[in-house]
Formats: sequence, structure tokens, C-alpha cells
Amino acid sequence: MEQKGVAVVAGVGPGNGAALARRFAGGGYTVALLSRSAQTRGSLEQELRGARGYDCDVGSPESVARTFAAIRSQLGPIEVLLYNAGSGVFGDVESITPEQFESSWRVNTYGALLCSQQVIGPMKAAGAGSIVFIGATASRRGGPRSAAFAPAKAAQRSLAESMARSLWRAGIHVCLIVVDGVVDLERTRAAMRDKPDSFFIKPAAVADTAWMLCRQDASAWSFEVEARPFGETW
Repeated sequence: MEQKGVAVVAGVGPGNGAALARRFAGGGYTVALLSRSAQTRGSLEQELRGARGYDCDVGSPESVARTFAAIRSQLGPIEVLLYNAGSGVFGDVESITPEQFESSWRVNTYGALLCSQQVIGPMKAAGAGSIVFIGATASRRGGPRSAAFAPAKAAQRSLAESMARSLWRAGIHVCLIVVDGVVDLERTRAAMRDKPDSFFIKPAAVADTAWMLCRQDASAWSFEVEARPFGETW
């Protein structure tokens, strides 16, 4: 297997984060696993050959700068950034607190900016790189109980589009996966025991979509790709 460069997964945990790490490690990348704590990363560091975990608060400029400096020093140049960090604070406009609103924005959007700014310069110098955002349906419409989450995801999508329009010409493929549906997790299965297997989005399938985006020919790049189960109403 051809050994590639470094892929950073920001927001590693059960579900999409772990699946992204497995897919890119399996494809030959050295994977940096970013999460708030080692407990969130579970046993991925031992499972994935060459993977390395880092404690990182994506909402803190100091933490992000320190983490990415360590990755560059210890693992090498970053070729792929997979931004999966997300904060799911749910409630209507009357029940959410200003702190919850800010927290959701800080993880989903501010952190996306901080992490992206750490990799853009070197990617521009190399004339290549991929930045993939894991988005959500909430970026397109605000539900009654997504008064904190939807604005944050909408801002993330706008940031990604702005980046794509300015960075594609530099050889950096910025793209977004809109995850439309319920991700297959232990807790979602427990909460929805009546739902069939086909109801859930498989994290490994989302990771395959991210892998495909990073392998696209530059003559036919995609910016936004939707990922939803075949039976989802949309």
C-alpha cells in the first residue's frame, strides 16, 4: 500500500470521527486524532497503525495552534483536514441560553476556521490539499428545536463555501458533506429501537464519501455532497 501523508481528523469519537480515522488510515495516511480527551478517542490509537492522539479544544486558538504545531513536528505535513467536530445543543429560541448558542457556534464554526487556518498556508505552498467539513441538514433549515445548532451549521457551510471559492484556484479542495439523517450509533439505536437497519446512516459510508471527495480529479471537483439513507424523506 502506498504510504501517503498526514490526515487530521478533528472531532474523533464513536461514529463518523472513528470511521473517518479508520478509512484514511486504511488508505495509507498517518492519522492525527483530535478530541477533547483520550477517553473520547477510545482505543483508536492502538487499533490504527501510526495513528497518534492529541487532546485539543477546537474552540481555543491556543489549543489549536499548539496541537497543529505538534502534529507538523511529530508526523509531518498535513495533506487532509477532516473537520468533524460538532456541538449538538438543541432547544427552541426561548429555552436555549446565550452560552449554549455561543458554544455551538464556537465548536461548529469558529473551530473550523481555526483548524483550517493552520493548514491553508502549507497546502498553498504545496499546491495541493483537501479540507472536508462534515455538515448537517440544519445548515439549510432551522427547525423549532435547533435555534442554537442550525445557525452554527449554517455559518459553517457559508465559511466552507467562501473558502472553496478562494482556495480551489490554489489547488486546495474544500468541500462539505451534508449528513441528512440519523447516524448509526449505540445511543441512537437505543433511542430508536423501532427503526429498521436501513433507517440509519452508516459512519463507514460517510467516511467512504469523504475518501471519494479527496480522490476526485480537479477537473470535476464537488463542493457539496449529500449523504442520506435511501429511505429518508427529503
